[in-house]
Amino acid sequence: MDDDERFMSLAIELAGRGRGSVEPNPMVGAVIVRGRRRLGCGWHKRFGGPHAEIEALGDAARSGRDIRGATMYVSLEPCCRRGKTPPCTDAIIDAGLGRVVVAMQDPHEKVAGGGVAALRAAGIDVLVGVCQIQARRLLAAYIKLRTERRPWVICKWAQTSDGLVELGEDQGKWISGAQSRGWVHKLRGRCEGICVGIGTVLADDPLLTDRSALGRHPIRVVLDCGLGIPLDSQLVRSGGEVPLIVATSAEALTANPTRAEQLMSAGVELLELPAAEGRLHLPALLDELGRRGWTYLLVEGGPTVLEGFIDSDLTDELLVFVSPPKDVPAPETLRRFDIAELRRRRQLGEPQLSRIGDDTLLRFVLSSY
Repeated sequence: MDDDERFMSLAIELAGRGRGSVEPNPMVGAVIVRGRRRLGCGWHKRFGGPHAEIEALGDAARSGRDIRGATMYVSLEPCCRRGKTPPCTDAIIDAGLGRVVVAMQDPHEKVAGGGVAALRAAGIDVLVGVCQIQARRLLAAYIKLRTERRPWVICKWAQTSDGLVELGEDQGKWISGAQSRGWVHKLRGRCEGICVGIGTVLADDPLLTDRSALGRHPIRVVLDCGLGIPLDSQLVRSGGEVPLIVATSAEALTANPTRAEQLMSAGVELLELPAAEGRLHLPALLDELGRRGWTYLLVEGGPTVLEGFIDSDLTDELLVFVSPPKDVPAPETLRRFDIAELRRRRQLGEPQLSRIGDDTLLRFVLSSY
């Protein structure tokens, strides 16, 4: 690994620290170097806050280091437009940097090469493409949002090693262990929204909040074609505190005007989607969420909802928690959604494997950008 790759890898590592706090902005990291000496580092820490380049410039300034003529490594093309913050290209030029190394061009239509052009016009030497594969992997969800105008869809479920996604009365409440459930709560806190079907609401009465230390609650989305969500469900009762969207059909809204009014009075947003044969049109849902700037949608529904996203090729990532077999035999009537069968049917490749407590986490990335 040469120096450019080494310092850019550090910038990409720093960028990842902003995950869950900067969306729909991209995660970006920056490092300022002279020779092999680091002069300043930074990353984009929160949406609306200073960008990575400004953080790195500030870090160098606080240390009293002269950065004129130095090199900045930045994991994404510096912005050249005024948004919530001034253009980073102006700050780089004013700082007198002599060279800027960029991992990848920004796919945002208001940047898209403009930042590189502005730096070069100011006489700064710019190199683009160092560690581009790693940068694009980190920013896959951002790239999808900017190019397809849809969020990155993560389908998540827990199952026993023999494919069960629900347990009998004698088998306990949870399939996955406490450590896995804590991991999922952190994942929820990094996503703009979490989606389930009405079947999950009726069966489990979930709250669907982030109960980790992050405390960044996702917007709850319920697919409810017939508008049957109970008014006394935890989701509806908490609708005034944590946003809840109930996606439903025009037919259901026409047939249930009183229920619709009651839900809206409870703070619930009703989202009308096209429907056919009792199922909502999922691509229309993703288009709407993309218009709202959502970067990540976590789907935690039952087999029907999961299959709807997966079989429609709307899923970018699968997260499957596989737990050890239970001591008590399971009734044959329990629902199954076995990743082994899905791998055969969809010809999925090899997953990334992680151990979380007693569970095994299988991660399949289905989309690449």
